[in-house]
Amino acid sequence: MSVWDDFWPIYREALPVLLIALGGGLFAGLVLEGILESVERFPGLLVMVPVFLATRGNVYGALGGRISSGLHQGLIPPRFERSERLVNAVLASFINGIGISVVIGVVTWLALLVIGWEVAALYELVGIMLIAGVLTSVVMIVGLLLLIFAGYKRGYDPDNLVGPIVTTLGDIFGMLFLLLSISLVEAIV
Repeated sequence: MSVWDDFWPIYREALPVLLIALGGGLFAGLVLEGILESVERFPGLLVMVPVFLATRGNVYGALGGRISSGLHQGLIPPRFERSERLVNAVLASFINGIGISVVIGVVTWLALLVIGWEVAALYELVGIMLIAGVLTSVVMIVGLLLLIFAGYKRGYDPDNLVGPIVTTLGDIFGMLFLLLSISLVEAIV
């Protein structure tokens, strides 16, 4: 087998998903413009954005890797049915996604307090992160499973899909739900 024979199928499968990821990243940047208005109201908010988006990729990239390996090994069927491996992987990711969101709020608040920068109240930052974390966790899990299962059934290698899918869903919905959670916390406070 030549290098081209190895390269072409990977490129053919990954390029469309990468182009969609590019569009998703641009959309997330547009949503960030909307969040900038809230930076004065919630000092420290902008510090949390890159960390929040990065952790979406870390947590749900790991989930995607587990799903992909399970599909390759025949341990996880490519459909929504009760599978102990699938349920455990999803639960672990859900708990990690929400837990790390709360940690981001607390650590940001502490770090900005220690260096003497102006910072919003702890409950505001944690509230924003908790709401955004719960909402993105649900969408990331459902979206990731739907797209990986659909791609796998159509003959795509899930390893080529996981990275761009996680990045795109994380950026788009992470930013949208951050904007929504900011609005909700503003309305409550």
